[in-house]
Amino acid sequence: MLNHPHPKYSRRLRRLGVLLVASLVSLPVAAGTVNVNFSLPVKARLDLRDHNSVTVTPFIVVNEEGQDTVERRGIDVNKEFKRYLNRLLRRNTRLKIVDSGPIDYPTYDLDALERNEDFWRFVGERAQADLIVTGSLDFDIQDRSGYRTEEYVSPFDGRTYYRQVLVEQTGFEYDIVMQVFDGRTGKRLYTDNFKDFRQFDGERADPLAGMFENLYALEDRIAGIFAEKRVMTQRVLFTK
Repeated sequence: MLNHPHPKYSRRLRRLGVLLVASLVSLPVAAGTVNVNFSLPVKARLDLRDHNSVTVTPFIVVNEEGQDTVERRGIDVNKEFKRYLNRLLRRNTRLKIVDSGPIDYPTYDLDALERNEDFWRFVGERAQADLIVTGSLDFDIQDRSGYRTEEYVSPFDGRTYYRQVLVEQTGFEYDIVMQVFDGRTGKRLYTDNFKDFRQFDGERADPLAGMFENLYALEDRIAGIFAEKRVMTQRVLFTK
């Protein structure tokens, strides 16, 4: 018959076992490692297998800061975004792009429009489009100029001083609400919000260039609604 150790010694043995395992885990791995890059597919947010055509309706434009600058430069935010989005759809999908024609929105409240399935079904039937892309745009131009504290070394006594200098900067912020509706049923299939901010030196930075810097930064995310994307990731493999 086996004799069981005293409970006090059992506890000691268990503690020794735990310490031994912990020490083995913390030991450096003798094998080498190598970093391997993988290209992994990321599924599109929408399943387009049963959809062949798409129309982009005018987005509701919300201007807050910098509206005078946008209008003075003759920039049509809605027109530029629609042109950009159509190019993105042509490049990333096989959908046929059809013109929505003039749209007379029953309301400019985005939440109320989202619930109006009859309206979106009418738009889809009239344009003969399986998908309808719409939403809202808020493009802001912000004067970020101000005084900053900087160090400088006096050429006379070699000592370091602090002074206030005016730094002229312009910020561009794009806030996009993107919605996709089924043109046959009027039901909303997808919605998302994309935001980006870019800052440039100079108070007279080109608003159009700033706008497209925002869009280029968001492009992969917007394209990912409609098309499969591939992303690069890294894994660590152990070698003998």
